[in-house]
Amino acid sequence: MTIISWIILGLLAGAIAKFLLPGRDPGGFIGTTIIGIAGAFIGGWISARWLDHPITKDFYDGATWAAAIGGSLVLLIAYRIFFGHSRN
Repeated sequence: MTIISWIILGLLAGAIAKFLLPGRDPGGFIGTTIIGIAGAFIGGWISARWLDHPITKDFYDGATWAAAIGGSLVLLIAYRIFFGHSRN
């Protein structure tokens, strides 16, 4: 997959993570989108590095999507823990 594919996957993974964890985020839509993109990269890297599932396969690979969404969820939860109290 190319870098553009990972950005698109990250945008979609961020939207899915936001759907799975509704609520107010300190960063709003832009922050959630950036977290989704970063989560897709981190989830893909973890999948390739430690789970022995290379990410160079197809865009529609379920494991790639699960890694991207999982990475986005982890980053979104961490972001809410560290910065969630700053927005009232």
